[in-house]
Amino acid sequence: MASLDVKASIRVAQGLLRRVQHTAGSLGGLPSIFAIYEPDVSKYKKLPVVYWLSGLTCTDENFSQKAGAFQAACDNEVILVMPDTSPRGEGVPDEEPKVYDFGVGAGFYLNATTEKYKKHYNMYDYVVKELPEFVEANFPVSSLRSVSGHSMGGHGALTVALKNPDRYTSVSAFAPICNPMNVPWGTKALSLYLGDDKEAWKQYDATELIKSYKGRDLHILCDQGTEDNFLSGEVNQLQPLAFIAAAQEAKIPVTFRMQAGYDHSYYFISTFIGEHIAHHAKLLHARGSA
Repeated sequence: MASLDVKASIRVAQGLLRRVQHTAGSLGGLPSIFAIYEPDVSKYKKLPVVYWLSGLTCTDENFSQKAGAFQAACDNEVILVMPDTSPRGEGVPDEEPKVYDFGVGAGFYLNATTEKYKKHYNMYDYVVKELPEFVEANFPVSSLRSVSGHSMGGHGALTVALKNPDRYTSVSAFAPICNPMNVPWGTKALSLYLGDDKEAWKQYDATELIKSYKGRDLHILCDQGTEDNFLSGEVNQLQPLAFIAAAQEAKIPVTFRMQAGYDHSYYFISTFIGEHIAHHAKLLHARGSA
């Protein structure tokens, strides 16, 4: 067990939230901070983990402070892990002038291949491999995992699960960017991180991935608010119908709920996060007892 550099420790619900810093090799060897929530029952048995991937501009703290998820984690006996959304620190490249939808705070959960970004921006490897290995070596968790996320993080959750059905029991998302190849947020990020080869983009597009998905049922659950300004504004950045149509064509089961009146914010997430955690917990505990 590595010595933990704990930046904060906070009692909440019936458990402990800690912010932990460690050196992330996949992020250029820089320090990265993640949060982990451990219900008290984890002192007596190893619990499965639900990983939460946040959206544009976020850190690990947005979910912790706004989602209201900790009581549900206690009630359902799961540990929550919240990574950052990108590498940070001195030497991390970015665009000038700084924009909110690319670079620091906007790693898009992929492995960059362009010269400028490939050393630091490997959030895919960090989330799928390095962080779970660190968590499983240092905390009272089982090897069972599920993944969820919001917006850019919803894109991340769907893509990492569809690419790794052996590593995740289930996946859920709130207002995910479902088809980044065909929306402004995605085309900017994918071109700068991966270059101009659109075939390379497909490996980080949930709509493209589900078209050829052959893995087991990931019990995909998505919620989308009907009053989301990124859905109903001038540009539909989210494209849920493209994902639903692709899943239907491929005969992949998906539960995609359009929630009347909700927007893109954490008010929306906090309303349904308990259902998502219960969804994952039921499947994780069933798999653990099998």
